[in-house]
Amino acid sequence: MALLEVAGIGKSFGSTAVLRDISFDLQKGEALAIIGSSGSGKTTLLRCLNFLETADTGSITVAGETLWSADDARTQSEAVLRKKRLHFGLVFQNFNLFPQYTALQNVMLAEERLDYKQNRKQIHDELEAHARELLAQMGLSDRAGHYPHQLSGGQQQRVAIARALALQPDILCFDEPTSALDPELTGEVLRVLRDLAEHKTTMIIVTHEMKFARDVADRILFMDGGVVVEQGDAKQVIDHPQEDRTRKFLASYGK
Repeated sequence: MALLEVAGIGKSFGSTAVLRDISFDLQKGEALAIIGSSGSGKTTLLRCLNFLETADTGSITVAGETLWSADDARTQSEAVLRKKRLHFGLVFQNFNLFPQYTALQNVMLAEERLDYKQNRKQIHDELEAHARELLAQMGLSDRAGHYPHQLSGGQQQRVAIARALALQPDILCFDEPTSALDPELTGEVLRVLRDLAEHKTTMIIVTHEMKFARDVADRILFMDGGVVVEQGDAKQVIDHPQEDRTRKFLASYGK
């Protein structure tokens, strides 16, 4: 059984259809790269998976449990969705760190809020130890006490990744995690993603880094005009695309 099953997701804003019948599966430990031109629906798809947008049609199933279905009103209440968001972690393009908190506090904050909502009492020292462990994993042990404005863009993005990992989501999602970075900082974030993939972290990565997608992702999903044009093994899709639209897109990126 696939860890994630997405079936028939559709989303419109007014009369504009942004997603049309999006379906795919994701196995535990797989990294899926989603590629496509701006406006193809990639970010909207991630937002629907994280319940930041509500799809109009389809269903989302994780580990055999239907988290959301357009046909089942019981899955659609905000109270229910708040809990189900915990299955996913989302790392945004622009970091979205809290400027008034240090790197350590930004990572701790997610767990502190979760503990409060679930009425669990976990001592502060345990939360801090976990946050420091995650920062060390990101190569940021010496930046724990720094505020976001004291960090480079690459360091801020790595803090954001640590924060997403803090809640131990089933699936970690990235929305073009290097798009806001200068070219010289892109490599440090891609190295973190490569390491996560090597450790079989289940991930969905919206990216414009074609070489990274080919070399690190297990599978690629190419979107255009709100539909899935082609999906399959990463190297197969990049090196030997079957669809004309895929070939044209990859040619524009020079693969």
